[in-house]
Amino acid sequence: MRIAQIAPLCEAVPPRLYGGTERVVAHLCNALVELGHEVTLFASAEAHTLAHLVPVRDQAIRLDPAPLRSDLAAHLAMLYEVRRRSRSFDVLHFHIDMLHFPLFEQLAYKTVTTLHGRLDLKDLANAYARWPQFGLVSISDSQRAPLPDAHWLQTVPHGVPAAQFPFQACPRGGYLAFLGRISPEKRPDVAIRLARAAGLPLKIAAKVDAMDRQYFESSVEPLLDHPLIEFIGEIGDTDKAEFLGNASALLFPINWPEPFGLVMIEAMACGTPVIAWNCGAVPEIIEPGVSGFIVGTEAEALQAVARVAELDRAAVREAYERSYTSTVMARGYLDLYARLPYAHAPAVRVSTA
Repeated sequence: MRIAQIAPLCEAVPPRLYGGTERVVAHLCNALVELGHEVTLFASAEAHTLAHLVPVRDQAIRLDPAPLRSDLAAHLAMLYEVRRRSRSFDVLHFHIDMLHFPLFEQLAYKTVTTLHGRLDLKDLANAYARWPQFGLVSISDSQRAPLPDAHWLQTVPHGVPAAQFPFQACPRGGYLAFLGRISPEKRPDVAIRLARAAGLPLKIAAKVDAMDRQYFESSVEPLLDHPLIEFIGEIGDTDKAEFLGNASALLFPINWPEPFGLVMIEAMACGTPVIAWNCGAVPEIIEPGVSGFIVGTEAEALQAVARVAELDRAAVREAYERSYTSTVMARGYLDLYARLPYAHAPAVRVSTA
């Protein structure tokens, strides 16, 4: 099957540091190629992929040092190139929300659109109702709740490569881990309070966006001056497996409708249990007493921290291998691609000049 994957241009594929959607696209492309399919990735030029790369921007937008740039212009130029080559592909798989809808209305029958973000925003329902011909993929069932009548095709959970996150049976760190982004909805302040109450070290590997800088300075930074708390900052894939694998548990104290939570399955791949709040996709991913604990209060979380040594880290890894490898994700998408009306029509080669 000839498959085009269209990635956002905000981060590299995979991201050099923090980033979710582009990382998932990277894993999906590689897994599809390994399963024998012809994959073309439309992304920024520094992408590392087994797929054929069509570079549509010299570098990802977030780390571009240029003081003035246009995200919209970059994405529109990419969509023009995808449209120009569209006859070469059996499937056009978009990961850029709804930006392509007006330009691909006549090709909607051969598209798949995975939605990676939260959907409880004011203007989304009208937009998805305006373009019902585009088939949508959710990354969790809970993600669908704000748009129950949208044209949902399937839920395909994220996956990560097993080799990238080796199983760590005996963690050496003895610390709790927080990985991701510093923001009010991620609640790093709660993670800090839990670690201090439990008397355990906490390592925080997280980025601070400009929009969250005030929250970090007012609510998080004052809590970092404690011997148990270590703020590492933003890390990339080369450091992530060791960081997660040597942790006793990952703390995931969210208070928003998290559409998935990639870091949870990254931790599970290492054999590291997850202590997560009962929000969003958490109940779909964490099996209580097996891969971690689901809690509703800080008191419950503190009890879970005390019990985390009871969990079998091999069982945590097994739970990951059953449902959340990149190969499992790719096979889920292949099942979906095969059901598209255009999936078995011959693709036409288009000049790449």
